[in-house]
Amino acid sequence: MVAIITGDIINSAKYSASEWMTKLKTYLSKWGDSPSVWEIYRGDEIQLRIATADALQATIQLKALMKSVKGLDIRLSIGIGDESHVGHSVSESNGTAYQRSGRGLERLKKNKANLMLATGDEKYDKTFNLLLKMALDFMDNWSPVSAEIVSMNLRNPNASQQMLAEELHIKQSAISQRQKRARLDLVRELLAYYEETINEIEE
Repeated sequence: MVAIITGDIINSAKYSASEWMTKLKTYLSKWGDSPSVWEIYRGDEIQLRIATADALQATIQLKALMKSVKGLDIRLSIGIGDESHVGHSVSESNGTAYQRSGRGLERLKKNKANLMLATGDEKYDKTFNLLLKMALDFMDNWSPVSAEIVSMNLRNPNASQQMLAEELHIKQSAISQRQKRARLDLVRELLAYYEETINEIEE
């Protein structure tokens, strides 16, 4: 099984690509080469092929990266399934993972929502998408500062508050406050639940 993340950046037309393109490409490059593993197309749409275990963390990291630029956001659909054809690029490949991801993004646009997951297991999808909907209640409202602290924590989960404070040149108490405002504890719980339950889907 494989996970395909398809997304489109919200409000990208109002901003210069130089404000977000470099950080987006840098992050996507972490997972492999373009265009076989990831692509940016039509200027503001992305597709990323990734291991199922990493899919939700990568999705939340992408959201945090975009939200760290004031006024930007990203709509993201995770499709989990098989890969029946591997092309030269992600967009040329096919399988249920790709189909579920693409259809999910269309559904998100229609429903004006920003994040969903499709595995083909109706019961699991219903439960997990309810959790995502509740998480979006605070993730959609992350300020650039909150999004930045989430991104830093996901990038380096073992970093202490003191280490983060030194990196940002602020007090440790400010890091603690930012993490609380971003609901980082809930983000970590959501990721832990995903990692635990996605294994059951794959078995």
